[in-house]
Amino acid sequence: METLVFLFSFSALGILYCMNAVPALQEPYVILVIGIAVLVLVFIFYLLITRGNPPKDVLFFVFAEFSFTCIIDLTSALEYGGVISGFMEFYRKTGEPYLGTAYAIVMCYWDGIAHFIMYLVMIGRIVDRKGYRTLGLFWAGSLCANMSVFITGIVAGKYGAEIRPAFWLNFLFLAMPAWGAVTLFARPKDRPLIGGYNAQQAQSMKLIWRPLDMMLVLLLLAAMAFTVLRGLVALDSPLGVCSLYVKHYEPYLRDPAGYPRVMMLHLFFYGLPLLAAFVYGLLKPGCTWMPDWTVYFSGAMIQCQWAHIGGSLHNHTKTPFRIQNDVFWPVLAANLLYAITPLLVALRVRSNPYFFLRVAPFPGQTGLPNSEEKDTKYKKK
Repeated sequence: METLVFLFSFSALGILYCMNAVPALQEPYVILVIGIAVLVLVFIFYLLITRGNPPKDVLFFVFAEFSFTCIIDLTSALEYGGVISGFMEFYRKTGEPYLGTAYAIVMCYWDGIAHFIMYLVMIGRIVDRKGYRTLGLFWAGSLCANMSVFITGIVAGKYGAEIRPAFWLNFLFLAMPAWGAVTLFARPKDRPLIGGYNAQQAQSMKLIWRPLDMMLVLLLLAAMAFTVLRGLVALDSPLGVCSLYVKHYEPYLRDPAGYPRVMMLHLFFYGLPLLAAFVYGLLKPGCTWMPDWTVYFSGAMIQCQWAHIGGSLHNHTKTPFRIQNDVFWPVLAANLLYAITPLLVALRVRSNPYFFLRVAPFPGQTGLPNSEEKDTKYKKK
């Protein structure tokens, strides 16, 4: 089935080519109607071909549908990046002009390659009746971050006055991963939540005897400081350190397209509390929510940083807003380390989960403190 989805997705190229060649199909409202019609037809196509053996998971149709749109995004990135031509020239004029920005080009590369691979893998897992919950949470975090920054950046940036009808299609690509995330979080976990002796031993160790966890706590604290700094820059803080940073290190945060500013605010208001929660989870035993939320947030962070780093380096970004040569490697290293920190936490949590399990009481244990146990025995007597 994943092979069929892969091949069928490339039929999007034919639709784009026809629309680019026929002027009557390039009117703003016609583009919106065609977009809706194509999405409906693709859904009906997959509904019909699976009628004999319908998938047990409704998210199959979301992944199959979005695989089709991944090819459109990849074509957009390649055309606006100057690699190919003849498919989407019309769309930049009467569809979504902001897709020609550096941020949108790099974002579309991520969707057209990374998300496309994720969809094919998850479709294969669904067809084989296997689990994909972890990869699904990573995808949901990635696409939710992708679309929330993209939509908000359009409205708040310089393209807010150039919104065309096709803009409203983007809300489908925000709503579906949000619904998918809620669905996946609600499903039973693929690992036990209660541990025994090993969990008790792991949770009895102080942080000083867990060097890996100590290193991750320090990385998370550094990531929190980095988030606060760039969030204050996005809020136009008059602090000297903010002015110094945006002037000499990351002038891209002032890009008039608006995406970098919106992303920093997303990370400041939503990412910062999660980073703090992960520090708590590494200090407090038994935080069973850590495996899911670290995976979800690592997907969001990697997508955000991919788009941010790529946008700041892309030749469509004007020279004054790019990273300066004398600080290129330190800024790049800081951004890469910032990107992988949640992923490192997620890998640590999933590779050795005993610290994050609830400890089951051993035979003879009541789970009550000693004083309470004595009081209970006394009352029974």
